Amino acid sequence: MLKEFREFIMRGNVVDLAVAVVIGAAFGAVVTALVEGIIMPLIAAIFGKPNFDYFSLTINGAEFRYGVFLTAVVNFLLIAAAVFLFVVKPMNMINERRRSSEEATERECPECTSEISVKARRCPHCTAEITPASA
Repeated sequence: MLKEFREFIMRGNVVDLAVAVVIGAAFGAVVTALVEGIIMPLIAAIFGKPNFDYFSLTINGAEFRYGVFLTAVVNFLLIAAAVFLFVVKPMNMINERRRSSEEATERECPECTSEISVKARRCPHCTAEITPASA
């Protein structure tokens, strides 16, 4: 049983998952620091402190602190915006540049619709004569 457990732990996907969790936690700390240390003070300087914790509603002696929920929603939206603007958007731009440079090396044959080199003058699949693509 110990041998099986060791094999399970040493599987690639378990180790990859462990590394992903550790990296994710570290990245979460970076994003939280960005939001709390830069974005929230910037918003506070412009609009005032965005803290709704003191908003509450009392009904029949029970206190409903909906302000805590509002503060959590605002923090979530700010963190999501920071991740989108500083991680997702730049990565999408990098991937788009890679794709555009890769697409420049191939084109479609007008006769058989196979992928051929941009420099080709004859299709290797259907042997049709093709005018070279303009640079």
